[in-house]
Amino acid sequence: MQKTLLTLLVLVASLLFSGLSMAEQKITKGNWDIHYIAFPSAFIKPETARSYQLERSRYMALINISVLETSSQQAQNVSLTGTARNLLGQTTQLEFKKVEEGESIYYLAQLKYSNEEIFNFSIDVQRGNRTENIKFKQKFYVD
Repeated sequence: MQKTLLTLLVLVASLLFSGLSMAEQKITKGNWDIHYIAFPSAFIKPETARSYQLERSRYMALINISVLETSSQQAQNVSLTGTARNLLGQTTQLEFKKVEEGESIYYLAQLKYSNEEIFNFSIDVQRGNRTENIKFKQKFYVD
């Protein structure tokens, strides 16, 4: 049930922000498809936030990363580290927590923001000796 909620949430957030960013928020690195999305945590339901120990707020973003093997689309068990840097040069270290639901694996982090604040994200995806980096930009609005 929670997997369905999170999947639906990611889909809805993707649709809501599709005009603000790329149509598909995926970067392929070698044999990995790295899917990413960042959106206001106020969009998630209170019970979902409680179950994942997430803060719901108009001023708090949720960053969701998933890594799939390209040909099989099987979820990959990886380690994530990353930063979010605003246009003033202020950098926040992202702390990802792993969420496993059945065969799905998501990595979630949260970030405080102000209205119309733009962040440049740099995230390292690591498994064993392999490290891949993805970069993306997101503008957040307070509703």
